Amino acid sequence: MENNFDEIRCFNNEEVHGVLERLSNEKQFMKVLSTIYPLLPKEIIKQRLMSFHSNYEFQKELVYPFLQYLEANMTTGIKLNGLAKIDKSAAYLYISNHRDIILDSALLCKKLIENEMDTVEIAIGDNLLIFPWIEDLVRVNKSFIVKRGLSARHILESSQRLSAYIAYTIADKNQSIWIAQREGRAKDSNDRTQESLLKMFNMAGRESFTENLMKLNICPLCISYEYDPCDFLKAKEFQQKRDNPDFQKTPQDDLLNMETGVMGYKGAVVYELSGVINEELKTISTQTSHRSEQITLVAELIDHRIHESYTIFPINKIAYDLLNEGDRFALEYSRIEKQEVERYFSRQIAKIEIENKDVEYLRLKMLEMYANPLINKLNANISH
Repeated sequence: MENNFDEIRCFNNEEVHGVLERLSNEKQFMKVLSTIYPLLPKEIIKQRLMSFHSNYEFQKELVYPFLQYLEANMTTGIKLNGLAKIDKSAAYLYISNHRDIILDSALLCKKLIENEMDTVEIAIGDNLLIFPWIEDLVRVNKSFIVKRGLSARHILESSQRLSAYIAYTIADKNQSIWIAQREGRAKDSNDRTQESLLKMFNMAGRESFTENLMKLNICPLCISYEYDPCDFLKAKEFQQKRDNPDFQKTPQDDLLNMETGVMGYKGAVVYELSGVINEELKTISTQTSHRSEQITLVAELIDHRIHESYTIFPINKIAYDLLNEGDRFALEYSRIEKQEVERYFSRQIAKIEIENKDVEYLRLKMLEMYANPLINKLNANISH
């Protein structure tokens, strides 16, 4: 069965040493490592690379120390809540909202390592594999490849293979997976699960739609960043798309987003596990027998779980009030906090270099980005 997956699967432990040998001869990759570990001579870095014989070892010895540095310098702390809602020895399909190209899954793995749990396999779009060595790097870091931009016939084949791989990874390898609830980041932070994703999960199963999903142990996961370092880049992209509907990001843009997301200041970061949705899936199967209705209900269920789990920071409340030109949350933040947030937005918008720069529009997009998690949380609490 596994042979079908060779093109997309992450590397297994037997392959790790050979891949790292290949990477150690890759100038660009070694340059990145020298930037991350400036005090280590290149030869020592090479020796370290050649000493690893498993993905976990590579993650724990080489990636983890860098994530420690990020937590200490680019955040005020990272929390992982809700571990009591899962069985640490079982495998889950964590479906989460998507803010940061690299860190959403990387910081989750950091917290899992600290809780003496295995790291997750990570779904990553092939549009981010800008250089051949990046594919080697992500696959040795337990990522599997999601093919993008395919023809209709190839989309079907690719989705079937991906579905089978996910089912196999959870059931046979007993290995958890992290996947974003939609393709690409929600640029306006209005997080919604793509129904096509749920259809893909179902493809490999032989039972009913809800039974197939139950086998995957779906556990919605909510990620909250106090500050999104890419907020100004996302706002810029909104204006670019508004001014030119055919606008497409370049690989250089993706690289800039990755770098800005990793090295920018994030404030507090919170991961909230909401537990498995199998009981709710059973209920949905009794509510309607129409598969399209079931798919919509499952998407809404995952959204609800994510929305009610947001951590709300002062910046979210201030953005909400500024967006609505009101004072609904004015008693929950100070005047100084409000001034600081307004200054923050001005500073971020000042970083945007663009033709016909529309400051009002850019500010509106920034406010929406920070207000939407709060709006969604308020709506989730009403519909509870």
